[in-house]
Amino acid sequence: MRPAEEIVRALHRRGGEAPALVAFVTAGYPDRAGFAAQLAAVSSAADVVEIGVPFSDPMADGVTIQRSSARALAQGVTLAWILESLAARGTTDGPPLVLMSYLNPLLAYGYGRLARAARAAGIAGFIVPDLPLEECAELRDALRPEGLALVQMVTPVTPPARAAMLARESEGFVYAVTMTGTTGGAVAVPDALLGWLDGLRREARVPLCAGFGVRSAAQVARLAGHVDGVIVGSALVEALERGGDAAAFLTSLRAA
Repeated sequence: MRPAEEIVRALHRRGGEAPALVAFVTAGYPDRAGFAAQLAAVSSAADVVEIGVPFSDPMADGVTIQRSSARALAQGVTLAWILESLAARGTTDGPPLVLMSYLNPLLAYGYGRLARAARAAGIAGFIVPDLPLEECAELRDALRPEGLALVQMVTPVTPPARAAMLARESEGFVYAVTMTGTTGGAVAVPDALLGWLDGLRREARVPLCAGFGVRSAAQVARLAGHVDGVIVGSALVEALERGGDAAAFLTSLRAA
């Protein structure tokens, strides 16, 4: 099975009874030496794991993930180190891994080399927030021979025709941003948002996942039936900052 298809299967594994959990962690945060153990803990409770490549100017991220990126960079975490660390784990039976990176580190690494190294490291797909669909052909064409997904992001202010196009073109899953602005704040889940998600889900050819501001079991329960998965980022990073149990925190989100 191609890695992109493994993402789809993982997000559909619960059969629609409850949204799948996509858990975001910043690679090498809070402690570079503990990355493998942290990844194992998160993987034990998540359906898909999104690994953030630390970047100096993460424009889509709020203060929590900005803080985690700065600390990881200070410890020498790079894209090359992440790929090498993941490849060193060998074959695992854990959930699919998706790499979230801004464009500059990927360009510097080189697309062809990146695709091969990502496949060897067990990466199933990429999210690149600052790469528009119209400019993604070169990266997409490098990823496809390795079977890797390129996830597209859609926001509530994306014009409807463009939102539908992004939903149809996305691979692995569609990333539905639930608010305008950056990550980190708690999102309200009004009926209008649910209606927007329902329409986007009808257009999508792959699962729909909602992210930005998902922090509680009540929010996850409210989104059930409208999305295939929820993406939990800042709240998980904050739990790790407090020294919390990542698996326990993720499991608590299914409790409502």
